[in-house]
Amino acid sequence: MLRAPPDSLFPFRHIHKPNSLLRTRTTRICCKASLITNSDSFEVGRLIGSYGFMNITSSSGSPLGEDTEYSSGDLGRLRVQDVGEGSVKIRLYDGRVSQGPLKGTPVVFKVYPGQRAGGNEADMMAANELNAHLFLQNSSNGICQNLAILVGGFETKTGEQWLAFRNHGKSSAADYAKVMSEKVSRNRAAGVWNKFEQEETIKRRRYFVTKLLQGIMRGLAYMHDHDRLHQSLGPASVILNTITERDAAYLVPRLRDLAFSVDIGYSNLEGDPGLLSEGLWRRASTAGAFTPMEKRAFGISDDIYEAGLLLAYLAFVPFCEAGIMDGLSLQRLLESTFQLDLGATRE
Repeated sequence: MLRAPPDSLFPFRHIHKPNSLLRTRTTRICCKASLITNSDSFEVGRLIGSYGFMNITSSSGSPLGEDTEYSSGDLGRLRVQDVGEGSVKIRLYDGRVSQGPLKGTPVVFKVYPGQRAGGNEADMMAANELNAHLFLQNSSNGICQNLAILVGGFETKTGEQWLAFRNHGKSSAADYAKVMSEKVSRNRAAGVWNKFEQEETIKRRRYFVTKLLQGIMRGLAYMHDHDRLHQSLGPASVILNTITERDAAYLVPRLRDLAFSVDIGYSNLEGDPGLLSEGLWRRASTAGAFTPMEKRAFGISDDIYEAGLLLAYLAFVPFCEAGIMDGLSLQRLLESTFQLDLGATRE
């Protein structure tokens, strides 16, 4: 993991705080990853929030990974026997680069707890996320604009791992869906009924969601083309530079949270899988995938399945009233009630 000289995190003096499957050409930024590893090169601002992961402990044949990101409130809607809260809690902070060529660049710090608080798993997740970004950002094809960009990172005296990402926005696809569903509820409660205005709103929403999905698929396709699985794809793992539907032309979705990313290069598939990907390859073996080619195909299809669930989420939740539908309920509905029969789901 990245280590810096003995560090002290400087109080942040001032920073502007912003308001909180089509084949198309992927736009890439042509540059190489050159990471900042000195903690003195950063200034740390306010705490933005925190989140964690949930472990699915009793799922009836769900093809999803054992570790899936959750947003606040999800656990309260689940039966105790279905999921358990993960041990790794991640904090997010505002910040910026304070010196060097990137001076003034706004960043978001993703902080993994040290071994004392998060155990070995936290260190493994931080190292895996770092390595995944380093590999993807050093591609000869350039950096995909639909992936979060790692600027640097360091380790504190207490063992915390701080990863600094360019601040391209703080709202996620989950935040967007929540805001839009609450807006639907408010409009209906107020009795707002203007057919023309309603049609225009739906058109804008459909365009925004379509562009959002296109960006997600471009980012995922780029990862697969470069032998990396995401393995934690969900509405909270997609960061947006805007959630204003009238600004959809400027929307750039970016995939983040690569802590569970898996290397599916053939040389890696023949070696030790590593603790973070054990669950994936156990499911692959159960499904009859044993050769490197079969395991690779299984891993990619597993990511695509998660992308399909995300597509369903974005096709429903932003258009529904608040509280009617959430991602986990929608997944159960598709897998259990409709048995993945899309025709029955439509009807």
